[in-house]
Amino acid sequence: MYKRRAEELLARAGVEINGSRPWDILVHRDEFYGRVFREGSMGLGESYMDGWWDAVALDQFFERVLRAHIESSASPGWTAIRLYLFTLLWNTQRKSRSKSVGEKHYDRGNDLFEAMLDRRMVYTCARWENARNLDEAQEGKLEFVCRALQIREGMHVLDIGCGWGSFAKYAAEKFGAKVTGITISQEQAKLARERCAGLPVEIRVEDYRDLQGKFDCVVSLGMFEHVGYKNYRTYMNIVRRALAGCGNFYLSCIGKNRSVRITDPWIEKYIFANSMLPSLKQIGAATERLFVMQNLQNWAAHYDLTLMEWYRNFEAHWSELKRHYDERFFRMWKFYLMASAGSFRAGKLQCWQILFSPEGAGGC
Repeated sequence: MYKRRAEELLARAGVEINGSRPWDILVHRDEFYGRVFREGSMGLGESYMDGWWDAVALDQFFERVLRAHIESSASPGWTAIRLYLFTLLWNTQRKSRSKSVGEKHYDRGNDLFEAMLDRRMVYTCARWENARNLDEAQEGKLEFVCRALQIREGMHVLDIGCGWGSFAKYAAEKFGAKVTGITISQEQAKLARERCAGLPVEIRVEDYRDLQGKFDCVVSLGMFEHVGYKNYRTYMNIVRRALAGCGNFYLSCIGKNRSVRITDPWIEKYIFANSMLPSLKQIGAATERLFVMQNLQNWAAHYDLTLMEWYRNFEAHWSELKRHYDERFFRMWKFYLMASAGSFRAGKLQCWQILFSPEGAGGC
């Protein structure tokens, strides 16, 4: 029964079970079908990690499935229901829980991210216009952000979610800025300080809710996905208070087409704990009476290309990485990168680049 239903649904996406095309799935265990229909995305992800099924081009499989909207035909599973209720009743991104994503994801091992990312270790969407490779595309992203903020020598810039210091190092070296970066990851902070040594850069392990001081401009690249809908307004109020005078705020984040209050259960468990993707409606409501949106761009196609490059790097370095990570981790990480790429390609995920100015600062 489950297999026949799966065949019918996948046919709507042009996917065949045990077919010969790159996007077709190869099922190794018949229990796979019931597991997915009972458990939803958790069952799909965990069964892939367990080796129950494969696809030659996993990204193309996800692109086709998501374009056809067949994921809505599967049960969300008890895990998703429990997560939804928990999110409604509690603030899952409260300060006391904020470090969990750092410990579970960003602290996995700098060797993993050094192997996967570009030479500057930018862990956000690259800008592929006029770029020949990932290094150039990520440098193009950093240059774009600095110019959008009109950073000049001597300006004090705040980087919320500074990662391994890629933006801070670039802004200090290329534009003469003084940069304060905050992260909740001990491993990120340690490497960021090493990479920014000798520059006017301070890296703090700090929650954004503990921010003190004034800055000429603020940037946040790929951190807003960890804030949570119950904290969006708080976050924007803190950013507004941190800005001195007419300073601008650049926000780069992944987003969804509709407002949600829950993240994908598999992503929550294995990749980004306490994460949540905002909608433009939620961002707009959070910035109302605080900021004016000066520019908005969607780089979803750029993120698709970025993720594919990250996977190529990850796969190319697996022979060294497997000394510290097992085969199940390899399949988990591949699933994460390929599902994300397919989601951007199918239009399910967006990547917004937004430049804000403080409301009432038009005369500056």
